[in-house]
Amino acid sequence: MTENELSNKIIGAAIKVHSALGPGLLESAYQECLYYVLKKEGLKVEREKPMPLVFEEVKLDCGYRIDLLVENKVVVELKSVEALNDVHMAQVLTYLKLGEFKLGLLINFNVTLIKQGVRRVVNGI
Repeated sequence: MTENELSNKIIGAAIKVHSALGPGLLESAYQECLYYVLKKEGLKVEREKPMPLVFEEVKLDCGYRIDLLVENKVVVELKSVEALNDVHMAQVLTYLKLGEFKLGLLINFNVTLIKQGVRRVVNGI
């Protein structure tokens, strides 16, 4: 499955979760539910995937974690905040660069309509 096909499935699953739960919950609740829905659809999903930082050939385990990594291709960063800002986008782009992934989704569940909370982030690799 391509990154675009996966992103469509992930967004569809996020819509399903948001429709059932609505806004206002903790990020961890949305993460668990989205993980469950994606696994139920038969996708390989890693939760809280460690993302080491390599600096001058030294691997540093700094505690960075990707919320969800789907099919080892799409990084999914979840938020439940009043508004997404530039630092959230930068975080996803950094994960994409560190892991050499092409596509990330930044999803904010604290919105009335989930489509207002979805941002695609592309790594130019």
